[in-house]
Amino acid sequence: MENPPVARVRTQEKAAAARARAAKPRPGCGTGQADAAPDAHFTHFDARGQVHMVDVADKDVSKRIARAGGRIEMLPATLALIAKGEAKKGDVLGVARIAAIGAAKRTSDLIPLCHPLPLTHVAVEFSVDARGSAVAIEVTAETLGRTGVEMEALTAAAAGLLTIYDMCKAVDRGMCIRELRLLEKSGGKSGHFVAER
Repeated sequence: MENPPVARVRTQEKAAAARARAAKPRPGCGTGQADAAPDAHFTHFDARGQVHMVDVADKDVSKRIARAGGRIEMLPATLALIAKGEAKKGDVLGVARIAAIGAAKRTSDLIPLCHPLPLTHVAVEFSVDARGSAVAIEVTAETLGRTGVEMEALTAAAAGLLTIYDMCKAVDRGMCIRELRLLEKSGGKSGHFVAER
């Protein structure tokens, strides 16, 4: 059995290593060809620093598409229940798909400065990663409008993953949601963005 000072040093070393990992940018996070320009600013604040909903009236209507994704990691036994459709609450991925679509439609109710958008299409795909013991989600949201659908895609992906957690938490409370992010967007003045893998 280790004496307490040695154990304390090892714990501190592990904590320092974890902090270093957390501080290091992950691939695709905060990177990409659409990184902030030198004159970039937060558009949800006016010249006086007051919060406002961005005026999009002068923008052109165009086709806007956004893809977002993420994953939820779990115990292999939990993943097996999902894959076999044997979870106690039923078809986990079917319910999560409906939740994601519903969340995309209600994004402006959840994100306070988001414009309500008439979505023209929302698609939700799941993939099971047996090796990583995880389920990945990818959501594509589309509209014809004056502002993008990034928040709709992200909100849908988050809701889909949270629904998986809710439906499986009785057998696995240690599930972990990771890598929720924008994968791609197109349309509008800011152009095309693709996240680095």
